[in-house]
Parts: sequence; structure tokens; C-alpha cells
Amino acid sequence: MDKKYEVLQLKNQLCFPIYLCAKEIQRRYTPFLDEINLTYTQYVVMMYLWENGSSNVKTMGDALLLDPSTLTPLLKKLETKGYITRTRSAQDERNLIIELTDVGLAVRDKAVDIPPQIGKCLDLTEEEAVSLYQILYKILQNVEKE
Repeated sequence: MDKKYEVLQLKNQLCFPIYLCAKEIQRRYTPFLDEINLTYTQYVVMMYLWENGSSNVKTMGDALLLDPSTLTPLLKKLETKGYITRTRSAQDERNLIIELTDVGLAVRDKAVDIPPQIGKCLDLTEEEAVSLYQILYKILQNVEKE
């Protein structure tokens, strides 16, 4: 291969192993999430709500880096499942307020076992996991600046 094109080899791409890891980790989540009737992205939204209680769509989208065209149908599905409610704000009806239902809150009791199961799949020491977390968030902060 011409030396000029070596930069295009997969082995020289940081994005490729990051992509593969994300894909494989999400695949590992699937059997656990199937048990609680969630996709991975729905699970992320539910974790956000379990942590924050309620939110408007814009704040949630900003926090999760999800655009409205992704978030809106996802929230409709969660509402259909009975996990959340979507109501217009009394102060500003342009704001859609998302809140957990009792059913959505109860799912948290089943979901609490998922992170340790995924941790077993990853087989990282606590120090490695913390280091990886910090590096990934540094990358996210750097790409958000642009």
C-alpha cells in the first residue's frame, strides 16, 4: 500500500475500535434490556429520568445529545409502554414535560442489576474503567467544542 494511504487503514483509526466497542457493548445489553422491554436508547432516557425525576424535552435532548427527531418518537414509545407521561407545561405550552409513571419507576428495580452484569462482560479493573470513562468524556468535551 502507498504510504500516503496508510492513514486510511482501519488499524490506524481511533474511531474504529471506539465504534466496535460501542456496538459490542450495546449488543451485550440487549438480553438484559429485552427483559425490561427497552432498547438501549430508551434505557439511556430512562436512566436520565431515574436520576432527574422529570425533564422537558429540550433539556433532556441537550443532556443526552439526542436531537428532537430521535427523542420524540422514542418518548412516544415509552409513553405507549406506560413508562412515562408527556404533558404540556402550564407556564409555556411549547414545553413538553416528561415524567416517570409508577410503572416506569418500578422498572428501575429490575434495571439496577444490569450495570454489574455488563461490568462482568467488560472485565476491566475499577482503575481501568475510571480511566476509560475519563478519556471518553474528555473526547466528548473536545468534540462538543467544535
